[in-house]
Amino acid sequence: MADETKYDVYKPEWIPEGASEEQYPGFVMTGVDPLDAKPKPPVHKPKKYTAEELIQGILNHDRVLLSKAITIIESNAPKHFELGQEIIKGILPYTGKSIRVGITGVPGAGKSTFIEALGSRLCEKGKKVAVLAVDPTSPITKGSILGDKTRMETLSKQANAFIRPSPSGGTLGGVTRKSRETMLLCEAFGYEIILVETVGVGQSETTVRSMVDFFLMVALTGAGDDLQGIKKGIMEIADAIMVHKADGENKRKAMVARADFEQVLHYLRPATEGWVTKAYLASSYTGEGVMEMWEVIEEFNKMMVETGRLDKRRKDQTMEWVNHMTEEHVHNLVFNNPSVIAAMEEAEALIRADQISATMAAANLIDKIEYELKQGN
Repeated sequence: MADETKYDVYKPEWIPEGASEEQYPGFVMTGVDPLDAKPKPPVHKPKKYTAEELIQGILNHDRVLLSKAITIIESNAPKHFELGQEIIKGILPYTGKSIRVGITGVPGAGKSTFIEALGSRLCEKGKKVAVLAVDPTSPITKGSILGDKTRMETLSKQANAFIRPSPSGGTLGGVTRKSRETMLLCEAFGYEIILVETVGVGQSETTVRSMVDFFLMVALTGAGDDLQGIKKGIMEIADAIMVHKADGENKRKAMVARADFEQVLHYLRPATEGWVTKAYLASSYTGEGVMEMWEVIEEFNKMMVETGRLDKRRKDQTMEWVNHMTEEHVHNLVFNNPSVIAAMEEAEALIRADQISATMAAANLIDKIEYELKQGN
């Protein structure tokens, strides 16, 4: 029973008078006196860093502050936009010195496995490697799994490695802006190699192609990758094709697949001027072909630097970045306009009532948008 010198203990009022302890063993204890209660521990509020503190933290190789800066960059909150852009402006002079590699392939091709195998070997050679994995954002829940850091368990233990899965935000602009700016932060931190992994579905391949120097397509044998690659145009934007999981009984099939890819590549225009796109074999399980693939990337980078094509490609990519963000902003301005929203709702009602054709509805919306633009709304 409770300490009766500190608390009042009594029988509840609803217990019949004269009832025994065996019948109603319960009791009521008064609450704690506020004066006797222990004070609540102070609520810990995370420190708010200034742009200058975050910039200096990145330049001084503080991984915690690098992560905080990336979180600000990835935030969709308007209050973080200006702070994020101030950080980017401050670190820009220290960027552009890394080798940027994009890696794509169908789900199950082993992109993460290959990245872990390659990244671990590079770290063992003293290289600093950052992995940026673009995860799709669900259009229904608006959430992302962001599980690459868990899957790359060996690489995540390397002191010279940094793994950052990032949500796409559901828009190409989200992928482009957030991943590009995260890449710049990692370069300013001192990471020499940036590996950007796509989900390998839809338009993410071309988006990542527009932000890296070298683009690698990871393929599987017997998965129809040759046909899918031609259909989706992935082979046309790849600087190399790597037939993965070329080990054991699968090695012979991988060699056949490589020959098939080589035959197709013979008729395609190279993705990069002055470079011949080829197909290669690799196995992350045995390690065969992994570092050979890196030697190909280094050879590509050397050619791009010597010919001046690397600088041109990055300048072109920056302008493409500007255009994408501008288009996205204009799109949001137009379709968040109350008058345009009302016109769209009216068009939908007319279409559902079979009172107007799709072409006429679109024409009416365009007229409304042009009117609003002329009015300066």
